[in-house]
Amino acid sequence: MASETKAFNFGEVAVHNKTKDCWLIISGKVYDVTPFMDDHPGGDEVLLSATGKDATNDFEDVGHSDSARDMMAKYLIGEIDASTVPAKRIYVPPQQPPYNHDKTTEFVIKILQFLVPLLILGLAYGVRHFTKKE
Repeated sequence: MASETKAFNFGEVAVHNKTKDCWLIISGKVYDVTPFMDDHPGGDEVLLSATGKDATNDFEDVGHSDSARDMMAKYLIGEIDASTVPAKRIYVPPQQPPYNHDKTTEFVIKILQFLVPLLILGLAYGVRHFTKKE
């Protein structure tokens, strides 16, 4: 039973990303899971979210049973050409300006908490001084 497995490139596999046509890459192998979409315990959304990338980590993180791993054999259609799989992207956080505590709203509120009472006292003094009859 020495059958050759077909080698797919990433582009060929990535286009199969719909409910009626779903292929996954798991551990260097390509699986057509379209017939399993309705039967998957996690629902078809879980499988669809794993398309267009190497889904090995997604598959392993869930902790599938041995029977689930055995079931994969009937969906195997070939292997992925590893040289065509894009490298994992490293998350680069967006650049943010350095934090300047003097320009925050908290700073403005603190200044107002100091200035507003002084302004009220100044107005009260002015009103009393200029309206006072001698």
